[in-house]
Amino acid sequence: MNEHEYQKKKRDPSLKLFVVLSKAYRTVIDLSNENILKHGLNPTEFAVLELLYHQGDQPLQKIGERILLASGSITYVVDKLEQKGYLERKPCPNDRRVIYGSISEKGRELLNKIFPEHWSRIEHITGGLSDQEKEQAIELLKKLGLYASQFKEDQNSQS
Repeated sequence: MNEHEYQKKKRDPSLKLFVVLSKAYRTVIDLSNENILKHGLNPTEFAVLELLYHQGDQPLQKIGERILLASGSITYVVDKLEQKGYLERKPCPNDRRVIYGSISEKGRELLNKIFPEHWSRIEHITGGLSDQEKEQAIELLKKLGLYASQFKEDQNSQS
């Protein structure tokens, strides 16, 4: 790339968007995780419990898909949550091959304690934006994510 092409490329906001988005994501996640970690959970454990808390019992393989976790990893996380007494495995009455993850009473009590605090923290973290700006950000990030997913699919189909 010659100097002229470089200067022209430098004015393209794509790289700047990537850097700003990455830094914002890292800061928001770090602040959110601080609160989760102080309750003895890692972010993945919290994500599993939060899913079960809000959505009810879920097949274990679906939990991994819903929180973007590899199937081998979900077994490990479920084992840890089960050992802590926060989650129970329940067999599916209609299909013996399917096992559901279910939040235990102890897990529900923990989330009843943690979640209002977590929600408040998220509100504070995102407090630099008005509600209208949050809605705009949601729409733009959805659009970006959908485009990137389609790009990924196209790349995979070409290989």
